[in-house]
Amino acid sequence: MLFGSHVSTRRGYKEAARFAHQLGGRAFQYFPKNPRSLALKLSFDQQDAERCRQYCEEHGIRSIAHSAYPINIAVPDEQRAGMVASLVNDLIIAEACGSLGVVVHFGKFHNKDPLQGYKNSLQCIDEVLDRFEGKALLLLENMAGEGAEKGTAFEEHVHIRQLSRHADRIGFCLDTCHAFASGLWQEDDWAQTFERGKQLGYMQHVAAVHLNDSRYGHGARRDRHAQIGLGAIGEERFRQFLRSAWPEQLPMVLETPVTAERNHRDELELLHAWIT
Repeated sequence: MLFGSHVSTRRGYKEAARFAHQLGGRAFQYFPKNPRSLALKLSFDQQDAERCRQYCEEHGIRSIAHSAYPINIAVPDEQRAGMVASLVNDLIIAEACGSLGVVVHFGKFHNKDPLQGYKNSLQCIDEVLDRFEGKALLLLENMAGEGAEKGTAFEEHVHIRQLSRHADRIGFCLDTCHAFASGLWQEDDWAQTFERGKQLGYMQHVAAVHLNDSRYGHGARRDRHAQIGLGAIGEERFRQFLRSAWPEQLPMVLETPVTAERNHRDELELLHAWIT
């Protein structure tokens, strides 16, 4: 397992990789462009991206990118063009940086016909991957269930992947806070949850993990992250989670709040202590 954290790219992609490494990480996550807008970043610094790729290769670091907050792959046809263009742009930048892929939320759809929401998500994914020919994956992230139940179940992710024209270019990003808050993570039996995910064909395609504790209890359907071991999931459940048969070189990235008393370096040290 490669532990790391989400880092800023305000000083560039290569400096983001270097900062993540200085924190003690062997993985990191970043926003390829402004996370609060669908505006494209067509003139990104390709030399800086190449330096990022080289630095990661030299130090054995794996990175993942995260799509912008306004992205919703479940929107109707007439709103899809901007989503597709933004995700293609993210994938291009991620590829240049040598990143594994781009994380995207499963999407929300508020309509009397929930099936249409799944159709919209599938169509958006396929349009994105029709336009992008690189190696970077599209990584579907499970949802916490806040405001909508869509995207909280293993089966949804597996079926979307199976139905896509580009199944081999789709992976999963498992968020621990979202899994616990949605009720997907059986409260006191992660091992059973893991086994069920394997049986359904989900765990085999987990390419990244968001390591987040939850401020709210099991099944609360609230997407609020807490520092590792200090939330409702707690230390013992995380220890059980980390004991699962995860593949080697799997990036596990913190998206937890930083305080004056405890930062990501502290949390990374704690995670390493838990697995030794």
